[in-house]
Amino acid sequence: MESRPRPQTCRWHTYTNLGELSQAGAQRILHSARECIARSGRFSIVLAGGSTPRQVYALLRTGSSDWSRWQVFFGDERCLPADHAERNSRMAAESWLDHVAIPPARIHPIPAELGPQQAAAAYAKALASVPEFDLVLLGLGEDGHTASLFPSHDWGDTLDSPPVLAVLDAPKPPPQRVSLSAARLSQAREVVFLVSGAGKRQAVADWRAGRNIPALAIAPPGGVDVLLDF
Repeated sequence: MESRPRPQTCRWHTYTNLGELSQAGAQRILHSARECIARSGRFSIVLAGGSTPRQVYALLRTGSSDWSRWQVFFGDERCLPADHAERNSRMAAESWLDHVAIPPARIHPIPAELGPQQAAAAYAKALASVPEFDLVLLGLGEDGHTASLFPSHDWGDTLDSPPVLAVLDAPKPPPQRVSLSAARLSQAREVVFLVSGAGKRQAVADWRAGRNIPALAIAPPGGVDVLLDF
């Protein structure tokens, strides 16, 4: 039998609107960066895609940090051309990364334009030098998915799962994607979910009830923090 990771520990934080949630998220990221840079001289972060993090990234654009010490990765990506408007990497670049002094060599987009299998293999090599992330940002879909880990699909949540998954048949377009596995996303000092919108209420209720949705599979040693605006 395959070994599964530890049960998830959750801490829930509720805000009155997306603006407050975004402020709290941005402040938390900058605080984590300061602590990690003071302790180890570097800070590694995994970025979430989708619409909710966009406002957080815009706030980070005006924040203060020793950007030269950052190393940026992505939790998932759509298999689209590198400059496509729906790429997570493009959204993060336009909202934030193009406007701060993080060295380009320390920003690591998923090369999803190569196709899911080749991109997954390449990104697994890129992650090999970072055994544990300092901070992982994640979102939540109305169906309970996170990154590109969808219900009724492989989440990569066993201890022997590969670090990066090729997703061939995602239930929302585009069907071909690349995603860090649940096991790899769980190798982090901090994990923060950013969850906005009334359409996510049922997914959050399922999550709180312990129903087996993809978000429940992210189980770092220190637990996860969920920032909600409802």
